[in-house]
Amino acid sequence: MAAPTSRKFLGRQSLPERTFITDALRTETVGGVILLVAAIVALILANTPLSGFYGDIKDFSFGPGALHLHLPVASWATDGLLTIFFFVAGIELKRELVAGELRDPKAAALPVIAAVCGMAMPAIVYVTVSASGGGSLTGWAVPTATDIAFALAVLAVIGTALPAALRAFLLTLAVVDDLGAILIIAVFFTQHINFVALGLSFAGLALFWLLHHKGVRGAWVYVPLAVVIWALMHASGVHATISGVAMGLMLRCTVREGEEHSPAERVEHRMRPLSAGLAVPLFALFAAGVPLSGNAVADVFTRPETLGVVLGLIVGKAVGVFGGSWCAARFTRAELNEDLVWADVFAVATLAGIGFTVSLLIGELAFVGDPTLTEEAKAAVLIGSLCAALLAGILLKLRNTKYQRLCQEEERDEDMDGIPDVYELDSPAYHLRMAAIHEAKAAEHRRLAEVAAANDSGDDGPA
Repeated sequence: MAAPTSRKFLGRQSLPERTFITDALRTETVGGVILLVAAIVALILANTPLSGFYGDIKDFSFGPGALHLHLPVASWATDGLLTIFFFVAGIELKRELVAGELRDPKAAALPVIAAVCGMAMPAIVYVTVSASGGGSLTGWAVPTATDIAFALAVLAVIGTALPAALRAFLLTLAVVDDLGAILIIAVFFTQHINFVALGLSFAGLALFWLLHHKGVRGAWVYVPLAVVIWALMHASGVHATISGVAMGLMLRCTVREGEEHSPAERVEHRMRPLSAGLAVPLFALFAAGVPLSGNAVADVFTRPETLGVVLGLIVGKAVGVFGGSWCAARFTRAELNEDLVWADVFAVATLAGIGFTVSLLIGELAFVGDPTLTEEAKAAVLIGSLCAALLAGILLKLRNTKYQRLCQEEERDEDMDGIPDVYELDSPAYHLRMAAIHEAKAAEHRRLAEVAAANDSGDDGPA
């Protein structure tokens, strides 16, 4: 019996996949820097004499009350703006399932197992810490999320040239992580359901799918319909962001005859900058403004719920993602990329401990009846994410010289044809071109040898 073939873990992606990931991560990196700035501004506003003005803005309510939409600004950011974020997440998930890393079950096994373990272990850490201290277990889901934009912002700040394979692994982790967060919000944080509103929302989603399936195009059709679906989902009691995910998953990711790009790719190209550069930073501006006095910070490390969140992000995420990756590689006979070592995987696993956006959202949902604990949980998310970022930054800096060399090799394009040389080395066209070059050089050498031989025979012949 033939031995099972081994798979490459963190190997090189195809050129189209690498191009897509590079473009997506470039937008997320810029958005992550804006997100970082928004979080810092929120903390400044909440911890200076401007805190009263900041609180008044957060609590200012507007909207039609008859439609259950007379909401504070902070709720509009949470329920409205984050729907755009989850809409893009739904498109990313659909694309990964159709054309990305998750389309092949064998290739998807490693990042999926790593992501699942990276969500399970923080929850276990939280439950263990909180239960041992007599705290509430309702916040078990808070440390399970990974914020890809914030993680990439950290990479941009520390200047680490992370190889494409590690960035792709981090992105796939985040996509699966977002799916887990969606399921957690839908299953565990939906209490009272208005089935009439939910049914009408589903009818709107069915109409959305039918119009898209029939090829109807135009924002004037889909934007009003999306707003109605969102409002009905909000009125149903199910978290409104679920509607964004559902619409994102309905978009077609395949290219038909006569199309240069799929509808999902076109929409994502337009919506990703809006999500990363506006929606998520505005949410952070109103969600991350937590008072951080000395006593408040001390309470984070003494209260079992908040300590569970901090340790879940720092320890649980790193152990879960790294342990899941190692076990999956071990039992699927996957071989780690020869240019990387397991310490690189651990550094990325530590980077996954940056929760922030979705962790802040789940914190608001988990402790909705306890405003004090909600604010302390937010502080714990900020502190845990900061500690994870600092630790990951140190670990990545230790290998930064190696990463820079790998990135230079990945980006080298000596013939200036727009295709990195590492991809041309594997292409038949490259081999044919190189063979022709070698044959031309060999022919030239033969011609020179013949000329030299003729000259030599002329010199040695009879006068």
